[in-house]
Amino acid sequence: MKAPGESFSAQFFEQFYAKNPDPWRFRTSPYERDKYAATLAALPRERYESAFELGCSIGVLTRILAPRCARLLSVDGAEAPLAEARQNVVDMPWVEIRRAHVPADWPEGESFDLILLSEVLYFLNPADLRTVTDQALRALRPGGDVVLVHWLPPAEPPFPQAGDEAVEGFLAHAGDALRPLTARREEQYRLDVLRRA
Repeated sequence: MKAPGESFSAQFFEQFYAKNPDPWRFRTSPYERDKYAATLAALPRERYESAFELGCSIGVLTRILAPRCARLLSVDGAEAPLAEARQNVVDMPWVEIRRAHVPADWPEGESFDLILLSEVLYFLNPADLRTVTDQALRALRPGGDVVLVHWLPPAEPPFPQAGDEAVEGFLAHAGDALRPLTARREEQYRLDVLRRA
């Protein structure tokens, strides 16, 4: 288990997936299905040259995002779900699935015109969130898009930050570097789309 105030570790996620290979019911949940559809509909461009998906898990969203991308790098901090993620995109050679736990394993030196941060920022404490925000800004090409999608109700186990708190922290730290394009708020999640100034 983690200490209060710490970001969730890679070990936490390995143990979490060991108990259940699909702990959030990505394949079967109506919440996930509807949220994925809203996420894809919110993308400002029909196609992206190079996209980065943080927290791909078993690759359900990866599979439906991939046709919109010429290249897609999808990562997760735990190795356990990645075998299924790779199987989900086995017929999509432009998709790379990699193990990476941020902020330590951010793909430095790579650049993207889409960065998707879906259901991940609240796993970070405020200090790590600021680091990831800086990493995202360095990696985002001019005119590139960032999409944030985050759960709003209380979580179990409790996350280091609530959904609104994490998103607002990201936006505040990014400042004028990102301008909002759209914001959608549902009962259970918020979806924010931003563009690199």
